[in-house]
Amino acid sequence: MTIPLSILDLAQVAEGSTPAETFASSVSLAQHAETWGYRRIWYAEHHNMGSIASSATSVLVAHVAAHTSRIRLGAGGVMLPNHSPLTIAEQFGTLESLHPGRIDLGLGRAPGSDQVTARALRRDPMSADSFPQDVLELQGYLTGNTRVPGVQATPGRGTDVPLYILGSSLFGARLAATLGLPFAFASHFAPQALQDAAAIYRREFKPSEQAEKPHLIAGVNVIAADSAEDAHHEFHEAMLRRVTLLLGRGQTFTREESQAILASPGGQQLADMARYSAVGTPDVVRDYLERFAAQVGADELIVATQAESTESWLHSFGLLAGAMLPVSA
Repeated sequence: MTIPLSILDLAQVAEGSTPAETFASSVSLAQHAETWGYRRIWYAEHHNMGSIASSATSVLVAHVAAHTSRIRLGAGGVMLPNHSPLTIAEQFGTLESLHPGRIDLGLGRAPGSDQVTARALRRDPMSADSFPQDVLELQGYLTGNTRVPGVQATPGRGTDVPLYILGSSLFGARLAATLGLPFAFASHFAPQALQDAAAIYRREFKPSEQAEKPHLIAGVNVIAADSAEDAHHEFHEAMLRRVTLLLGRGQTFTREESQAILASPGGQQLADMARYSAVGTPDVVRDYLERFAAQVGADELIVATQAESTESWLHSFGLLAGAMLPVSA
């Protein structure tokens, strides 16, 4: 079975590294990924997280697009309640005008931050409630069928940048189905509702101008290495870093503290967030992903890896491509 593979680049700032070095790594990954045969790379909007550098998502997409030639690039996603639909239409209309046929726009309704940061973003606490209407307004700007009389997106109008609904709950599945849009489920960190969301999305899907049939993208963690021992070591180290990322609230835990937290009941909940993870040698990872895609009914997989170094990060994606992508070099 050959299933399209895409990448979620978390733009991780490694300890002792800088955002500039992270962006250089993202460019290197994208250049390799388009020769390996990956379909797309997405970057997610996060704020006030010292280890993630993709907060200005459209700017990062522009930078990587300027250094590549074929691979699709986009947001996975823009947290639309943080922005006006017109502003996002202009940004992604600009990207599509500069790089025709290569830009995706995934949309989420979460803040991508904590409540304090949301206030710093001037986010209206009620803005998530208007997410469906905001998606339609944004779509109108991009197709040229504006829903706001007298207002057009320039650039943006008529670019038809494809929209994707991102979600980790049944709400996103139902919205994507109602609007007839592709749906990307964040099962790489929120696995609980995946099966139900996939079933609802397919059952309730209504064809639209953008999509005649459902297209389900499922997120999954991957760490591929030359040996099972190396892969599981990388995965364990990634879980320790996740303890600080998600529970640290500005403080850094020692290794011993992270180990203790991971072994606690709260840590087990954290571990369950990585329930869908393919870890091992390339053949083991390939077999896992093929089973996962078949069980979920996924039309595409988007993979994320939290390998510690840039070298092992690139190596993991390269090994995966060699095992699963016929175009890989």
